[in-house]
Amino acid sequence: MSDHIIRAITSDGAVMAAAISASGLVEHARQVHQTLPVATAALGRSLMAASMMGNQLKGERDTVSIQFKGGGPLGSIVCVADSGGNVRGYVDNPHISLMEKYPGKLDVGWAVGTDGTLTVIKDLGLKEPYVGSVPLVSGEIAEDVTSYFAISEQFPTACALGVLVERDQHVSNAGGYLIQLLPGADDDTIDKVEAGVKAFGSVTPHLQAGMKPEEMLRTILSAFEVEILDENPVEYRCTCSRERYQRSLLSLGEDDLAELAGNPEGIELKCHFCASTYHFGAGELKSLLAEKRRQMEQLKK
Repeated sequence: MSDHIIRAITSDGAVMAAAISASGLVEHARQVHQTLPVATAALGRSLMAASMMGNQLKGERDTVSIQFKGGGPLGSIVCVADSGGNVRGYVDNPHISLMEKYPGKLDVGWAVGTDGTLTVIKDLGLKEPYVGSVPLVSGEIAEDVTSYFAISEQFPTACALGVLVERDQHVSNAGGYLIQLLPGADDDTIDKVEAGVKAFGSVTPHLQAGMKPEEMLRTILSAFEVEILDENPVEYRCTCSRERYQRSLLSLGEDDLAELAGNPEGIELKCHFCASTYHFGAGELKSLLAEKRRQMEQLKK
């Protein structure tokens, strides 16, 4: 299987875990947004975090959005995932110059910044979405996700994410894990998880060695009996369409839509997530304006 998420639980029910392999997904995002290496790493880590968080959702139409806004040169990073773990995202400034902590290690924390927040929005089909926001810890993405779960959802969590970018800028490997202690986990369980995470170390060398998600989880949780719950394929998937943009135009105020319809050349709208463009000619905009006015008349009756 190519890009996928493995979900697992320990036999004592004390630890829930997920691991992802996503080199194709992250490479697709790089090609869509033409990101340079630092942006590729930052966006790739964010996409994988969102994917694993989305895969935790139960409802078929549930979604999770995460936004990193740290004041760094990358600007904001926004990712949206569905309950299958399929994800899309973008970064405001994909073309910032290469910055390394040391040779071979991209300085994602510098690029994202720490003067800001990680905001998580879960749309679970209720009247209002769940919104949680925490200050950024390091801008390195994984540490900030760990902090979010501990503070906002009160789940002790270990998260590690890695993106390997080659000299020709393509993504050769991307993956990571999310391990969470469930309510009732005792001190012995906590000690074992902490020891496993510490012994495992950075995820990047394991990705370079070709380690798969299941191997990753079984290695970190070697002190436990691990049961694999499921294995799901994931992909970079945008949900934009011409019909969605038509609905967005109809949601504008009548005056705004009339102004757009007055442009003889029409307008072109571009999707942030997949870079698809949709052209609406003057005639089509006038038809949408007429539809808008019919809707307004219906509301008055």
